[in-house]
Amino acid sequence: MVTSSGARLALLVALLSSVSPVFAQDAPPTVAADAATAQGRRTYTPADFARFAPRNALDMLSNVPGFSIDVGDTERRGLGQATGNVLINGQRYSGKSTDVTTELQRISAANVVRIEVADAATLNISGLSGQVANVVTRSSGLTGNYRWSPQQRARQTPARLLDGEVSLNGAIGTGTTFTLSLANNSFRNGNAGPELVTDPAGNILDRRDEVLSVDGDQPRLSGSLRHNFGNGAILNLNAAGGLTWQDVEEDGFRTGPSQADRHRNVQERNRGHNYELGGDYEFGLGGGRLKLIGLHRFSHNQFRQTLLQTYADATPTLGQRFLQNGDQTESIGRGEYRWRGGGADWQISVEGALNRLDIDNALFDLGPAGDFVPIVFPNSAATVQERRAEAAITYGRPLSAHLTLQVSLAGEYSQLTQEGAGGLSRTFYRPKGFINLAWQPRPGFDLSARIERVVGQLNFFDFVASANLSGGTANAGNADLVPPQSWNAQLQATRNLGRWGTITARLYGRLTSDIVDVIPIQGGQSPGNLDGAAKIYGIQWTSTFNFDPLGIPGAKLDANITLQHSSLRDPLTGAQRPISENLTREVNLQFRHDIPHSSWAWGAQFYQFRQAQGFRLDQLSQYLDTPGGLGAYVEHKNVFGLTVRAGVDNLLGTNESFSRTFLAGNRPSAPLFTESRDRFYGPIFTLTISGTI
Repeated sequence: MVTSSGARLALLVALLSSVSPVFAQDAPPTVAADAATAQGRRTYTPADFARFAPRNALDMLSNVPGFSIDVGDTERRGLGQATGNVLINGQRYSGKSTDVTTELQRISAANVVRIEVADAATLNISGLSGQVANVVTRSSGLTGNYRWSPQQRARQTPARLLDGEVSLNGAIGTGTTFTLSLANNSFRNGNAGPELVTDPAGNILDRRDEVLSVDGDQPRLSGSLRHNFGNGAILNLNAAGGLTWQDVEEDGFRTGPSQADRHRNVQERNRGHNYELGGDYEFGLGGGRLKLIGLHRFSHNQFRQTLLQTYADATPTLGQRFLQNGDQTESIGRGEYRWRGGGADWQISVEGALNRLDIDNALFDLGPAGDFVPIVFPNSAATVQERRAEAAITYGRPLSAHLTLQVSLAGEYSQLTQEGAGGLSRTFYRPKGFINLAWQPRPGFDLSARIERVVGQLNFFDFVASANLSGGTANAGNADLVPPQSWNAQLQATRNLGRWGTITARLYGRLTSDIVDVIPIQGGQSPGNLDGAAKIYGIQWTSTFNFDPLGIPGAKLDANITLQHSSLRDPLTGAQRPISENLTREVNLQFRHDIPHSSWAWGAQFYQFRQAQGFRLDQLSQYLDTPGGLGAYVEHKNVFGLTVRAGVDNLLGTNESFSRTFLAGNRPSAPLFTESRDRFYGPIFTLTISGTI
């Protein structure tokens, strides 16, 4: 856990600012050493990534030293100000259903001119913070990429054969470029193992042998068009559409003292389709630049979950079914006008948005005739809608040669309505904004600080009653939900270590009011807003360490480590506890060695995460991934012009471990019994073949 943030900050700044004399000696060039640095900006050219034989822009950006890609919050309220830390040709990516990493995969490496990394406060793009990468591209004829990634798990899972993508990008005439992609996100997962139910004394109440299988595909067709009119006006258009197909089955046999043997089967079926249309048009106006952005997206999902439990004796078969039909839409219009005056950068923005969910849930019991009969399920159908408008003004300017300020003041109006059981309408006015400072006390050492007021986005599905038959839980639904609000603060330091690599460290904290957690409601429980403030604080370390100075040319270690602590006041006990299932630790280590004077590379990666307990009124749960995922791969970058990688994951035999304790009543009641699951899925073998058209 992170403690004594002031002491940590002092130690961190001292460490990062004092390392340059040690690492300032001459050495063979590496990616970090080849980067040009000017006024806090690092620039990388395609030559800096040649040893990785990148196929697309994402391959290149993933190998920028000490930089970790943040796609931003795709579930944020509307479009708002820019989020994430990646720009393409100096512009934010304005889509929501497709994130910026997917767009980067579609840009051929041959079309990348350079990648620039700079502090957000030095850019005239409101909303960004910390280190930001700008991928500068150009199109020169028709190019493309393709990837095929078959995978086989060692146990309980058929082969995954349909995961891949084909993309094209090129130019049409003068000033017009396009990308077109057909992709399928395919997954074939499965595991099997025992689950024990024990009383507080450790006595076994039930033994369960269970097998889980998950089959799914998400094919998606998408494209984008960009036209430069030659007079400074730029048009971007994006369109995407896809299908969702997923089947899940959990099959188990249960036996226990004084109980009949049972066979339990749970099946889930999810079918859906979705699309997104968006675009922006930017042009010069009155000494500044006006940018108009529009987006509309829609998704339809049909979900069915069925539970059947049969008994070895004469006990009647238990059967339940839950159905959900939901249509979600979001429509956004946004305008941004920016200009330079008085030595400062200014921007005024306005945005209007409409979010809507039409949902109909239903619950059934198995009838005597073997059919499913609907039962009363209050508050299970509704239309939830939010109309929202916001306005903001942003001011940015250099305060000195090495210090830059950016300030934004904003306000938001929203109206939340629910039609259906318990329906109501409410109106809110909320302030928003941020202050961002960037300082470069010496070349290669950058500091930034940010304080921000944020309004969160609600999950409209929480407004209506729902059920999870597999887990035996239900939510009553809550029409009184309001969006949470938070004060966010962060301090980030980046140190370029020359031939040794790069380090970025970030201290952050969030103070959230009206946080959503499970609360008592309508004689049951459901997500609701808590009184008081919830706290999250942590540290994130992102670094690249090159092994060239140690005599291992072509080798590097990328590390991304997050330690986080959270707390809130429990609505039942009044005691402080972590936020339910909040991240507490995440470790991602990736080692790669590109063998000099060859097309071979090999590597390994380790990933581990920890999260806090899950809290319901009458249950406590915990997920574990002990000891974590370890994988290794070997790669050849020129097999008849293709890049071929063969990898194996889960070398440490990590299982899917989950435990859940049922209480005799609501917290803090004594434990009644505990379910402990440990399912094995073994090593995972993946072959990835990628090439360039």
